[in-house]
Amino acid sequence: MPVYSEKVMEHFMNPHNVGEIENADGIGEVGNPVCGDMMTFYIKVDDNRLSDVKFQTFGCGAAIAVSSIVSEMAKGKTLEEARKITPALVAEELEGLPKNKYHCSNLGAQALNKAIDDYLKKLGKEAKTRRRKKDEGA
Repeated sequence: MPVYSEKVMEHFMNPHNVGEIENADGIGEVGNPVCGDMMTFYIKVDDNRLSDVKFQTFGCGAAIAVSSIVSEMAKGKTLEEARKITPALVAEELEGLPKNKYHCSNLGAQALNKAIDDYLKKLGKEAKTRRRKKDEGA
């Protein structure tokens, strides 16, 4: 049985920013078919800053804790700063995750980035990740 830090348990038992943002500026959804975790992030952007971040997660305690901490880490940051939230930073902020749950930190960072991509797409701007793939002929 995995051993979780107090911070993971706190964010699992009392997750922050749960819910949906009506008329969200960006929405990002990710899932892992192996473990069944599903995350949806909703963002509101004002002056290039994430003024609100909410999530809905179906999954294990680690997935819920990751979603909660990512929403906290991202809120108030510029889009560029939010893009720098990596799985390693998420795991560090949660004071560690068991190896078999580290994939949850990947999902949290991916869902946030997909929400930012969605926002940029709505503005008519291509996301950096998509632009690279397009430039490479993908």
